[in-house]
Amino acid sequence: MNLTSLLRPVFAPRVRAARSWQGNIRGVQQEQLRRLLHLARHTAAGERHGFSAIGSYEKYAATVPAVEYASIRADVMRMVAGERDVLWPGRCRRFAQSSGTSDGKSKFIPVTEHSLRLNHYLGARDVVAHYLHLYPDSRIFSGKAFILGGSFANELAEVPAGVTVGDLSANLIDAMNPLANLLRVPSKRVALMADWNEKLPALIDAAVGQDITNISGVPSWFLTLLRRAMEREGVASVHDIWPHLEVFFHGGISFEPYRAQYARITDTSRMRYLETYNASEGFFAVQDLRDPGSMLLLLDAGVFFEFVPLDSVGEAFPDAVPAWEVEEGRTYALLISAPNGLWRYAIGDTVRIESADPLRIRIAGRTRSFINAFGEELMVHNADSAIARAAELTGAQVLNYTAAPVFAADDRRGCHQWLIEWAREPQSMEAFAEALDTTLQQLNSDYQAKRSGTIFLDPPMLTTAAPGLFDRWLASTGKLGGQRKVPRLSNDRAIIDRMLAMQ
Repeated sequence: MNLTSLLRPVFAPRVRAARSWQGNIRGVQQEQLRRLLHLARHTAAGERHGFSAIGSYEKYAATVPAVEYASIRADVMRMVAGERDVLWPGRCRRFAQSSGTSDGKSKFIPVTEHSLRLNHYLGARDVVAHYLHLYPDSRIFSGKAFILGGSFANELAEVPAGVTVGDLSANLIDAMNPLANLLRVPSKRVALMADWNEKLPALIDAAVGQDITNISGVPSWFLTLLRRAMEREGVASVHDIWPHLEVFFHGGISFEPYRAQYARITDTSRMRYLETYNASEGFFAVQDLRDPGSMLLLLDAGVFFEFVPLDSVGEAFPDAVPAWEVEEGRTYALLISAPNGLWRYAIGDTVRIESADPLRIRIAGRTRSFINAFGEELMVHNADSAIARAAELTGAQVLNYTAAPVFAADDRRGCHQWLIEWAREPQSMEAFAEALDTTLQQLNSDYQAKRSGTIFLDPPMLTTAAPGLFDRWLASTGKLGGQRKVPRLSNDRAIIDRMLAMQ
């Protein structure tokens, strides 16, 4: 039974809402801030910063300092222990474990009932709404969704009764309306399995034989799963398993290094892709145009956004601007205030403003995932695009990569070392390295200047990773899972040297 035509009107209002933001970004965002401050005025955070007396964005920015996770870790752990009204009203019983904090430990992001209702599930609704608007011929509700999620495995020695800690996706699946489970696979039991060696075959068992119309997850992990399914079924295309599959809702990492690989295992005439920006801290943006490359910021989904110029990152009171004052074409670090008790919180992502109104962004990278060892300011979006272009030109397929500087010494200039795990090696490593270098110079003027004449920076150095190295490294850190990943770029050699030692 195709329920798409019946359900389409349920989602259409969200597209109309997005249109209403144009020309009214200030009003929409100020209402989000007003509501957040009102709801949290009697919390410990609200009383500490005087939320009741804050009546404008300017006063909020001057009163409340920007923070990173290390500054709120103690408050969050009080919440995990069961204390009420700390960063957000009431008791929080769900926490999303994530990685990549400044002190090297996992972070635990509160997942409150307000954040589920006002943000995460509303964002998921927006994804479907914009997809249905872009593709009127969709039959997405004629079959089921195949959702690849994580588990409740976590690094806490003890979790209080009634509290769940794990991947964001595990929390979302666990809290989902039971009626939604009728439209998705796998079962909750399989979806929340922690051991991926057992989970992958169980996922395939659960999905094969079902009428799958859409899939959702991280591109790298879903690619592994789809290839395993194709190998088991003895087919050359995922559409030989799921003939009605029409869209991949993806996020977590850039899709560009994987686009060509998905094209090889799907029928490109009927496969569509829609990017989402759904982090542990919140659901922030969704692709609302057919052409990839930008996402519409969700201005009424419970989150208040601020944008920090890169030269102000790390300051307690940075020279931030609100959403209605961003400059098109500029790259900023993102601050959020959200209904999970994160106040002026630096999530560690940088975004490029593709359009100021409507406000569309592109994820540029991480504030700490870059290489600037030689003044080259290499960002993740540069690296993803260059890797994809080099693979296209040389017939290669890249499964995973990370890069770090090789620092100059008496007998050599500095360069970048690229550790790459191949699904298919290039016809020529030299040609791949040259294409990578050339594309980076085309995309990044600072890199181009440092490479000019090979005076300051040598060409890239390619190193082939042993099969499975990235997964083994992640497993060694206790972070193997559907939403975990190796940083693409590092400004030091700590990660790449540990990986090379495992070769």
